[in-house]
Amino acid sequence: MRKTIEIVKFVFLFTIPLIFINACSTDEEDEELGNWVDRSVFDGTPRSSVAGFVIDNIGYMGTGYDGDDYLNSFWAYNMEGDYWSQKADFPGTERNAAVGFELNGTGYIGSGYDGVNELGDFYSYDPSSNTWTQTASLPDIVRRNAVAFSANGYGYFGTGYDGENDMKDFWKYDPNTDTWAELEGFGGNKRRAATTFTINGTVYLGTGVSNGIYLDDFWAFDPTDESWTKKLDLDEEDDYNVERSNALGFELNGYGYIACGEQNGSTNSVWQYDPSSDTWEEKTNFEGSSRQDAIVFSNSSRAFIGMGRTGSLYLDDLDEFYPFEEYDDED
Repeated sequence: MRKTIEIVKFVFLFTIPLIFINACSTDEEDEELGNWVDRSVFDGTPRSSVAGFVIDNIGYMGTGYDGDDYLNSFWAYNMEGDYWSQKADFPGTERNAAVGFELNGTGYIGSGYDGVNELGDFYSYDPSSNTWTQTASLPDIVRRNAVAFSANGYGYFGTGYDGENDMKDFWKYDPNTDTWAELEGFGGNKRRAATTFTINGTVYLGTGVSNGIYLDDFWAFDPTDESWTKKLDLDEEDDYNVERSNALGFELNGYGYIACGEQNGSTNSVWQYDPSSDTWEEKTNFEGSSRQDAIVFSNSSRAFIGMGRTGSLYLDDLDEFYPFEEYDDED
């Protein structure tokens, strides 16, 4: 009997460290990856709801609102040199809530809100000459808080708020003829303040708000035949918390990301999308203040988030995101 008791004691004492080690391993595995590194603070006035685009390793942004004024100043951020430089002012009416996209090495900014009216005009920017040219306006429509992106040599524009209603229409811009044409076939909900990102030529669209409700439908756009396919909802899993408005969408190394935004107040959460499994994984929160209406610059291998606002505080900081590094609060 005594030998039996001793054996039980030995087994019990030997098992405790193993349980402890396994618990530690599980905790380490559950830790979210994603590190943020401070980059050069914006040289200009803190602002939110800016519009921008990326050409090569330069992020361009302009327009916006600083809490007092609507703006038309325009800036460039050099990713390699980590510095800002001011460029030629955006030539249209000062505005915020506009859209921007890059097409064949040229940037485009248009639509938005000037404090009184929603707008539908567009302008192109040539980075080689630092000049702007007015291009075709949206045909008989105006919009703010819409989305825009480029694919297969064309620009695309849709959703948003027209001053009376949230919308779900989509339009295609042909730079060769400087014309817009309406598309058909988007089966998603009306919305404003949604976001998009592009992975391997497929454009993904989600988030946004309509009728006071954060939307959970998520869609993929195939530009080869201009068709939309519904993906799993953003709340498909109970532990997902991707729904929001006024967020940032971007692609980095083959994954999609939705970051920051508004969820009954500004948020700093970050979610990673895997297109191969149509699933989401939470990453380390954005290190700066929670924010909405911010800007993201991504060239597919590097991504930077900055500007925006939290409540009535307008921001001018900038951070670079490393999604697969462990978080370090010292950098």
